[in-house]
Amino acid sequence: MTVEIWIAYVAAVLVLMCTPGPSQLLMLSNSMANGFQRSLATAAGDLTANVLQMLAAGVGLGAIILATENAFLLIKWLGVAYLVWMGIGKIRTAGEGTLIEASPTSIGALWLQGFVTSASNPKAVIFFAALFPQFIRSEGVFWTQFVILSATYVVIDGVFLTIYGAGAARIAKRMSVSAKVWLDRLSGGFLITAGILLGLKSASR
Repeated sequence: MTVEIWIAYVAAVLVLMCTPGPSQLLMLSNSMANGFQRSLATAAGDLTANVLQMLAAGVGLGAIILATENAFLLIKWLGVAYLVWMGIGKIRTAGEGTLIEASPTSIGALWLQGFVTSASNPKAVIFFAALFPQFIRSEGVFWTQFVILSATYVVIDGVFLTIYGAGAARIAKRMSVSAKVWLDRLSGGFLITAGILLGLKSASR
């Protein structure tokens, strides 16, 4: 893989990352509600799912996923329901206690939320299976190029999630106590929106 091809790949991924998706909205929500450092567990869950999806693409499971689409549609809609349920719950309990100090979500739960949100879009495997061949050259070693592309994607995605989380946490810290009720509602709205976006992805090819 030449440097020029890698740069072209980075540019393509950056363009794809410019529009916030369900994972980014979840990161915003969890960072506002639990603080930036704890929300990094959400980013870790998301990236874990991404790595598994890329590995699945690398070993040719894209065709299997297409053949068992009904099963994966069930997984997707369970993920949609999970996000919407969390969003509604956050809106209903808006303003109960202080934003970060009162009963923060456990690290394990934050990781699971990130993992479920990303894994609930199994067509990501198809996406990676379609994206990577555009930048992999047949004369090179496949797995070397695959690891480079995968690692690059994970780093870029991690940077974007970190920026979203840090920005949201900084805004949350500067808000007054009375404004935190609306912040909770906004956080819940992000979760519901993430679910809707995931549902739209489920409905589209």
